[in-house]
Amino acid sequence: MVKTMVRRYAVLIFLATILLVVLFMSGFAAASSDATSVPAAAASSGVPWWVWPLVLFVVTFLMGIVAVLGGVGGGVLFVPIIGGFFPFHLDFVRGAGLLVALAGALAAGPGLLKKGMADLRLSMPVAVIASSCAIVGAMVGLALPTNIVQTALGATILGIVGIMLMAKKSEYPDVKQADALSTALRINGIYYEASSGHEVNWQIHRTPQGLATFIIVGFMAGMFGLGAGWANVPVLNLMMGAPLKVSVATSKFLLSITDTSAAWIYVNNGAVLPMMVVPSIIGIMLGSIVGVKILTRTKPAAVRYIVIVMLLFAGSRAFLKGLGIWN
Repeated sequence: MVKTMVRRYAVLIFLATILLVVLFMSGFAAASSDATSVPAAAASSGVPWWVWPLVLFVVTFLMGIVAVLGGVGGGVLFVPIIGGFFPFHLDFVRGAGLLVALAGALAAGPGLLKKGMADLRLSMPVAVIASSCAIVGAMVGLALPTNIVQTALGATILGIVGIMLMAKKSEYPDVKQADALSTALRINGIYYEASSGHEVNWQIHRTPQGLATFIIVGFMAGMFGLGAGWANVPVLNLMMGAPLKVSVATSKFLLSITDTSAAWIYVNNGAVLPMMVVPSIIGIMLGSIVGVKILTRTKPAAVRYIVIVMLLFAGSRAFLKGLGIWN
């Protein structure tokens, strides 16, 4: 326990050091160059450059708490809220959103694989399809006019709200027989369920339909920078029949591949600002740690509806902003 705490705080200190270095370098660059080193909208707001990383840190810290309590990924909250209410260009927000989602996935993915919760055979075919489509989605998103992407983002967020309201979860889906494709790919497994003390044998079905759905999921993840945890779990669990815990764990591992593919496109096009990314990642991580501690004392159902209301408001804002109605 002590070693774990020491390692955790060492990581946080390391990340805080990176933040300070980035802020120092950003301040030095701002002092030695003109305002073009900062996003145009943020520079024209008349606010000192150091305010934005500080505000981003506070907002993403709160966002990390709410994301854990509401059971959603940080990227789903980050992009519509930061894109709708902060004076940053949407391209920079989407690039940062992918890296925010990627940070959480990289932190959790290896441990979930080691524990046998995330399944490699299940994730690999999905990862190949989703990551390829995420690259295409990122390229399309950067090529389209901002107002079109903003409108589509708002519509997508409102669609996610609908999915969250209607979606049900099945802890152990009843898959009577595996289909031919999953059998050929040997997608099945056994994991130990600690809560009940027994091993769970699982298999999947409707594999072609599931893989086809991940074409859309990957494209949307890259285009909007949302990550794809909001869609991965329902598809793996409800459509393909993987147990809920396997779906959640595999989804986390998938994000580390899908988001990396899309993030490189944003990095290559200069749409990633360290001054945005570093405080956002640190804020989300610290907020998630606090959220895990609060989770045991709260009612998840109530928090879930708070998240839905937040997404409904942010999605409406993004949709109307894209249409030019609410600027």
